Amino acid sequence: MTNQEQVIAEIAREVVARLRVQMQQPQSATTSAYAPSFVQPSARASTGNSAARDGVFLTVDEAVNAAQTAQKKVEEMSLEERGRMISIIRNICINRCEELGRMELEETKVGRLDHKIQKLKNMQYVLGVDAMHSEARTDSSGLLLIEHAPWGVIGMSLPVTHAVPTMVANAINILAAGNTAIFAPHPSGKRVSQYALQLFNREIERECGVANVITTVLEPTIESATQMFQHPKVALLCVTGGPMVVSAASKYGKRVIAAGPGNPPVVVDETADLDLAARSIIEGGAFDNNLLCIGEKEIFVVASVANQFMDAMRRAGGYELDKAAIERLAQAAFTFEGDGKGCVRAHVRKEFVGKDVAVLAAGAGVSVPASTQILFGETDEDHAFVVEEQMMPFIPVVRVSCVDAGIKAAVKAEHGYRHTAIMHSRDVGNVTRMARALNTTIFVSNASSLASLGFGGPGYLSHSIATPTGEGITTPLTFTRERQLTIGGALRII
Repeated sequence: MTNQEQVIAEIAREVVARLRVQMQQPQSATTSAYAPSFVQPSARASTGNSAARDGVFLTVDEAVNAAQTAQKKVEEMSLEERGRMISIIRNICINRCEELGRMELEETKVGRLDHKIQKLKNMQYVLGVDAMHSEARTDSSGLLLIEHAPWGVIGMSLPVTHAVPTMVANAINILAAGNTAIFAPHPSGKRVSQYALQLFNREIERECGVANVITTVLEPTIESATQMFQHPKVALLCVTGGPMVVSAASKYGKRVIAAGPGNPPVVVDETADLDLAARSIIEGGAFDNNLLCIGEKEIFVVASVANQFMDAMRRAGGYELDKAAIERLAQAAFTFEGDGKGCVRAHVRKEFVGKDVAVLAAGAGVSVPASTQILFGETDEDHAFVVEEQMMPFIPVVRVSCVDAGIKAAVKAEHGYRHTAIMHSRDVGNVTRMARALNTTIFVSNASSLASLGFGGPGYLSHSIATPTGEGITTPLTFTRERQLTIGGALRII
């Protein structure tokens, strides 16, 4: 077992021990109003009443079997009936957004409360049954009908950065397509994931008569995730997490929909609306303390407008760090590993991931106004803050000689992840060149990165953006099998 695996296992054991103590004690008057009231699976095991567990099971096998039983019913539902389940989930997210957002922040200790709440409200942007459709082709030889069928039970991992929003977005997608799912939450986000999952299952069973449409296990560990990945009744895998998770899921001969890493660069050229660029960059880069994989992570600005752009960033709510403060922050936020040959690799300290601006400011040795949305400052293009996906509310700014130099630097910083890139420019030729050069799944021009997910833009939402495997921002159709019906010599009516 690697050091990282040992840490995760230790976290899982600690969280499970705390949860067991909580379940053995009645809720007191001092207990938080949003504390979960879990059903203890072991107390129900002898009854055979899986529905009473509300989706939380002792073993992976139990969880998969319950999801498979539910899937047979979900598959037979009309789109209208599936849409009713999805409406239940969305309504709970909206009505209990503050409760769930606060729980997630307190458990995971990353991000911002206002944005945790907003992410739950934004579940309205996730595509549901409206994305399901059939296709037909006819010619003189007959008719071809193409339908999109469910896979069955889907195994899905959840990241600590967006535990409940990722689960909800995936649940909406898979239920719309007629599937069910077993979720493997990160141990540090397990408590809130289980609580939300139980809320959804209870209300869906009450209103729709189907239990356990989404399931999980009481004690999520590396071993339980591995059991889920290789379970014979799990037909498809969707993993959202670090490279280790994606690699582990790919070992078992199943199709994997994988959300990979990103390090989204921004290029600002001399034609850009600089105030719009600054507002947009801060809106995307500061959202949930820059935990989103699409969030703006580094900026390349053409030198002729760099000073004006820095002024615009200050006007928009950013606080500029000088070079000494940036280096103090870098030493606090990274560990550095050398190979003895002059090459040094930076690794982000988890103590800074997703933390508030005030935490980063303290690490930089400065005091900032409480209204500060993001920290920024000038670096060179090889700085650790440019090279690494740091997921914190500091964004480095690099001056470049011209737009082509900026595009070249952006390609280098993006590392070929093909995830997300952003450009601010009024020159459509420049926008076209950058879009072609970066070849990313998501490309945004003259807007916040959030616009790509429907926040103030025409996009749609998912927290599973499958870049390594090519599916892109997932939809219900991502989780379907294409089936064809061919009828010869008939049914062309024109």
